[in-house]
Amino acid sequence: MTEPEFIPADSDPDARRSDSARNLAVVVYILQGLFFFAGITPLVGVIINYVKMDDVTGTWIEPHFRWQIRTFWIGLLWLVIGTLTAPLIIGWFFLLGIAIWFIYRIVKGALALNDGKAP
Repeated sequence: MTEPEFIPADSDPDARRSDSARNLAVVVYILQGLFFFAGITPLVGVIINYVKMDDVTGTWIEPHFRWQIRTFWIGLLWLVIGTLTAPLIIGWFFLLGIAIWFIYRIVKGALALNDGKAP
């Protein structure tokens, strides 16, 4: 009789989809995406990330939370720089660049989350 092959508990994609931490990461990606329609939503998302970080530490969701937090803070920094320099025309390029970068980060993270991978 041969032993069955070892399969990690979280390798089942359906099991990962029902994970509450994964669902929180989905909510935060949605909140970040809603930034273009309602500007305060990424703040709500990053608060969720910080409040729930202890719950996801050491899990496959932790890189997503870190990715989302980093996206928020870097995006906020460049949003402020772009807004302050907008009267100097160059700020509009900063704002366009950060908008494209922000969308890229949300899409890349959400697709990786859907595939059960780190961003």
